[in-house]
Amino acid sequence: MPTLEARREALQLLGKQATGCVACRLCESRTQVVFGDGDSAADMMLIGEAPGFHEDQQGLPFVGAAGQLLSRLLSEIGLPRDQVYIANVLKCRPPGNRDPREDEVQACKGYLAQQVKLVDPLVVVTLGNFSTKLLLKTESGITRVRGRVYPWWGRQLVPTFHPAAALRSGASVVGAMQADFGLAKAVLDRARAEPEQGVPNAEQLDLGLAVLE
Repeated sequence: MPTLEARREALQLLGKQATGCVACRLCESRTQVVFGDGDSAADMMLIGEAPGFHEDQQGLPFVGAAGQLLSRLLSEIGLPRDQVYIANVLKCRPPGNRDPREDEVQACKGYLAQQVKLVDPLVVVTLGNFSTKLLLKTESGITRVRGRVYPWWGRQLVPTFHPAAALRSGASVVGAMQADFGLAKAVLDRARAEPEQGVPNAEQLDLGLAVLE
């Protein structure tokens, strides 16, 4: 495993490379690439769907109303936003905030695979259907799979709703997200206490991330 400093430098280089990406049609309409944000050596990584309007303008993930809710949920479990790493499946905003298209996901997912490998989190929280289906290789919707912990190539994965969906749907979905974030924090605490149970070897990690590459 590369040193922490080497992984941070590699993540910064990857982000710079992404700013010039022209692998799909979204490069034609984006204002800027939204690569990722937070602690590049975080124990928890959150993965959403795609940038929205405010993210496209500022170049950071989850900075609009959904981002405010996400920050609140993290604060409630004692994790400031700057202590986690946040990314999306897509690095460019789909026009009109439409759903990502399959060819766009395929063109972009290699960046996400490298982000996961370089950040090397103990716990991954997927936000919404797109990231959950991609990482778990499932067709089941988020309502069916949330509320549980899934072993994921030496890590633990906790799926939950996307904050934007919670804002549209109201208190019940926000409450479900609060429960899921509490579950994720409990899993993280356990993984920190038993690090040998949560650290994959290099071959295991490469095999798991192959689904994203």
